[in-house]
Amino acid sequence: MKGAQLDTVDALMAQYAAGMLPEPMRVLVSSHLELQPQQRGKVAAYEALVGDMLLSAPPVALDDADAALARIFAAEAPSAQARPLLEDPLFPAALREFIGFGSGEVPWRRKLPGFKEHMIGKIDDCEVSLFWIRPGRKIPAHTHEGMEISLVLCGAFRDGRGRFARGDISIADDSVEHRPVAEDEAPCIGLSIVDAPLRFTGSIRQFLGDLIG
Repeated sequence: MKGAQLDTVDALMAQYAAGMLPEPMRVLVSSHLELQPQQRGKVAAYEALVGDMLLSAPPVALDDADAALARIFAAEAPSAQARPLLEDPLFPAALREFIGFGSGEVPWRRKLPGFKEHMIGKIDDCEVSLFWIRPGRKIPAHTHEGMEISLVLCGAFRDGRGRFARGDISIADDSVEHRPVAEDEAPCIGLSIVDAPLRFTGSIRQFLGDLIG
């Protein structure tokens, strides 16, 4: 994500339409569109714009067209043994296909009182994880050394920027200092993608209080 202008959801959608996102980000946006299908019109408009730009661009000759075609035809077909996707109350199909399991099978690890995490791994230079926050839990105040993009899958959280509920995307960078708080009605569960570590801020007293939960 470094160097990419992904500071707004609209910019994220535009890069999704252009096919320029790393795989974890593509999955996040696909999941967002499943949860908020009303946003598909915006993506369709960006796709039409990209198509117009391609049509107006001058043709470019392939250095080795035969080799390119050979690579395409040599690509392996999708495995017929893929695990069938079952309906899931929380996880969109795009996310389940990406991680290989549903919301009831997450191997959560407790990181703090009231905060659990499952690290999916480092993919395309992005640290990808799932998070679970207890209702009412405050996350220690922090900012970001890079970019953090999160998709809320269940519940909601609030910070100084507003409210983020199921299907909403939160984008935070080094200009954002926040202290997310999960709402009281349900745990807040989400998908998080970061390209650099967090940096904790706020007073020592506040940090210790938030750490204890």
